[in-house]
Amino acid sequence: MSAVKQRSRKTTMLEAINAGMAHELENDPDVVLLGEDVGRAGGIFRTSTGLQQRIGSKRVIDTPLDEKGIVAHAVGMALYGLKPIVEIQFSGFIHDAFEHIMFCAARYRWASGGQYSCPMVIRAPSFGGIKGGFWHSQSVEAYFVHHGGIKILCPSTPEDAYRMMIAAVRDPDPVLLVEAVPLYRAMSASFVHDGVPAEIGRAEIIRPGKDLTILSYGPMCHQSVIAADDLADTDAVDVEVIDLRTLIPYDIESILKSVKKTGRVVIVHEAPLSMGFGAEMAAVIQEKAFGYLHTPIQRVAAPDVPYHFSIGDECYKPNAHRIGLAIKRAMAFEF
Repeated sequence: MSAVKQRSRKTTMLEAINAGMAHELENDPDVVLLGEDVGRAGGIFRTSTGLQQRIGSKRVIDTPLDEKGIVAHAVGMALYGLKPIVEIQFSGFIHDAFEHIMFCAARYRWASGGQYSCPMVIRAPSFGGIKGGFWHSQSVEAYFVHHGGIKILCPSTPEDAYRMMIAAVRDPDPVLLVEAVPLYRAMSASFVHDGVPAEIGRAEIIRPGKDLTILSYGPMCHQSVIAADDLADTDAVDVEVIDLRTLIPYDIESILKSVKKTGRVVIVHEAPLSMGFGAEMAAVIQEKAFGYLHTPIQRVAAPDVPYHFSIGDECYKPNAHRIGLAIKRAMAFEF
């Protein structure tokens, strides 16, 4: 059996994140992992299981319950030549570290005129769907996309999780990796664990189509494909679904190419509607491809209220039914 075949195996998203971190820890002595319970316990979701035992407690470091302190220490490590990976147990707790992420890590290259960079990864387990209630079901990406100086990645498949982790560690600037907790164990895929990083800034067409474009990321990509498949069967609508994958920098060329082909757009994300990432997508499409649009851009998102209690997951999150209604509205619209 070839070396490639030996290393290709079925992997959950959780295992893929572990494999990506393990690859970089084992091949680069400057990489360290720190966070609450990431060592002995292997993380609250067990994404770092076995890493402290393999790499050692000096590089896989259990920390106090202090998000601000964790990120602040990681910024110092990065400025002095290390490449820290920071785990925030849930993205709902990331706000205490916002200052150090956005006003320190993201600015050092700019403040120093390029003399210093801050290569670090902030892992933010996000999104609802595990009945975690309002502290453990957040979508925080809109807080971070506005600033600049930081890249934001959101994998929706195990292979992307593996390759994006590697790309994030190797990037010379801070990277926020928005991880989809509901997908950690819900899906698996076979791919080669070859240490090849993802290309940051490239979207992917996960369902080709000609009548309408859906732009999404994270768990909503899968709901979008379900909605597209349903309408293909019932209404003969051919929907193209694009997984943005990278929110900053987003792949404007792929977005515009699809929009100019279909002339109709539905943007789907789990975060609240107003001033969310979808608003930026709608604005840039209107600015750069207005003449190609046959209908107004539709947005499908959560309501502008805090995430519900654990019993409210299905009421709060967008789903294939709501996405399907937006597709129908776009297809039925006439000027």
